[in-house]
Amino acid sequence: MRRICPSNIPVLLSTLLLLLIPCQAIAAHAVSIDGVLKYPAGFDQFEYTSSKAVKGGNLVLHDLGSFDTMNPFILKGTAAAGLGSFVFETLAVRSLDEPFSQYGLIAKDIALADDGLSVTFTLDEKARFSDGSKITADDVLFSLKTLKSEQSHPFYQSYFSDITHAKIINDRTIRFYFAKKNRELHLIACELPVLSEAYYSKHPFADQDLNPPIGSGPYIVDKIIPGKSISYRKNPKYWAENHPTRKNMFNFNTITYKYYSDQLVSVEAFKAGDFDFMPVNIAKQWARDLVGKKFESHQIIKEYLDHKNNAGMQCFVMNIRKPLFSNRRVRQAIGLAFDFEWTNKTLFFSQYTQTNSYFSNSELAATGLPKGLELSYLTPFKDNLPTEVFTQPLTPVSTQPPNTLRGNLRKAKRLLAEAGWTITDGRLTRVTQPEQPFKFEILLASPSFERVMAPFVRNLEKLGIEATYRTIDPALYTRRIKSFDFDMVVNVFGQSQSPGNEQRSYWHSSSADQPGTRNLIGLKDPVIDALVEKIIYATSYSELEAACKALDRVLWYGYYVVPNWYVARHRVVYWNKFGKPETLPLYYQPEDALMTWWQIDK
Repeated sequence: MRRICPSNIPVLLSTLLLLLIPCQAIAAHAVSIDGVLKYPAGFDQFEYTSSKAVKGGNLVLHDLGSFDTMNPFILKGTAAAGLGSFVFETLAVRSLDEPFSQYGLIAKDIALADDGLSVTFTLDEKARFSDGSKITADDVLFSLKTLKSEQSHPFYQSYFSDITHAKIINDRTIRFYFAKKNRELHLIACELPVLSEAYYSKHPFADQDLNPPIGSGPYIVDKIIPGKSISYRKNPKYWAENHPTRKNMFNFNTITYKYYSDQLVSVEAFKAGDFDFMPVNIAKQWARDLVGKKFESHQIIKEYLDHKNNAGMQCFVMNIRKPLFSNRRVRQAIGLAFDFEWTNKTLFFSQYTQTNSYFSNSELAATGLPKGLELSYLTPFKDNLPTEVFTQPLTPVSTQPPNTLRGNLRKAKRLLAEAGWTITDGRLTRVTQPEQPFKFEILLASPSFERVMAPFVRNLEKLGIEATYRTIDPALYTRRIKSFDFDMVVNVFGQSQSPGNEQRSYWHSSSADQPGTRNLIGLKDPVIDALVEKIIYATSYSELEAACKALDRVLWYGYYVVPNWYVARHRVVYWNKFGKPETLPLYYQPEDALMTWWQIDK
């Protein structure tokens, strides 16, 4: 019989207690939304990485505006780029070639209870913060409490709200408890960033400062030039260097972000060699500005990267907190003034596809008329919904024959009249308040959008609407967005392959008055709230699909936004200094793929 050391008795008793709990399922190296995983236990590396990767080199990237905090988890201030990716880590990480799965990182094992009401994480005994200290269950508990508290950004408060509490089982084991069963909540729990309790006991979490934080990620903050640049240096003792979810990734010795005033300046800086890699989001830049001898000689590579991302909704957002946009007919009229076909052909070189859903480029997008489960979700609210939800497919505004811009503007004029607005001396005013003109401002973060807004504003002018647009400093723009201090802005409501808790931050009444949330529209609609809950608590993919399509229809026919466009692949340019894996991920952003690249000697 083996002798038991007295100091180990508490740990053994806690472990025995854990094993005796009947609802506890078998621990696994990873979890997914449907129980299917691409990579088995003991897998070596993700398929979109390469064993040919070489460590070393220096990567220089860019961002716009400036920064004034080293904490990406609070509302106050603007965090430096890269902190969330390079310095902090989560309990598990997603695979970029599966729709929704999480593979253990800081958490070595993940066990979802049979009743779906709790998940237990066993931490990797090798997991360390960059100062060499062990990551413990106390750190995880501290992280959960902190990110659920009012100290954190409202997104995290909302995202983790259904995790009611946690219980430490032993130094390396912790169990999270859920408010109710939710098929993705254990995956959301996996996304908890793990913070150092010791560090934040000395540096108050809510403080907006530039003290380099302690995290467990592959890089540490090396050099800061406030508001202008930040450099990260690879941690030579990074604990997960050979972890299968990290193997042959994060290959650069240093990564630096340089900050520029706007996109136009950054393009010229890129062509001059000031930084190495740039996603391109502006069609004119792709077609006309990023050309020349350096591209022809392949000093600079211009490339499309295919993906299968859900495109979500890019749009001009109307802030319905403003009385001007409170009427649905008014919002519909404003949307009729945007000519996508002309804009795409004349300004975008026909590179884009018109947005036709809040889940564009996805099987979650509503098509045809509602039926089956989707219809059953909508029918109880029929008296509170526009008839178009049930009678018309989602149809973008078009000027393709037989439609014309003139016809659209005539329809818009009728809608405005029905809403109590009429043109007097060329100005649109309320019938009951002729001295009150229809006037609003479109706030922009980049001057590149001004050429899009100019024809839109001219079309609105034909309706008697006095719309103006203004580009402001990115830092000021961020502050105004966080406080909902705008009339109209350009925004992208991004979507994953499996929408869930984040939908509360986008559309739910609970987020409408909470500064910093993504509910830019200001929605407070019990029907939308109910459909968001249907999405979050769907018990199968068919339920999720039906709920997303139902929500899609209700949002679309609320006319809260003017839908824009999307491109179904990434456009990137980079200096010819990189080696790349042969296989691309499927669901990713360009920077995600970049972290599997490496520098080569030319």
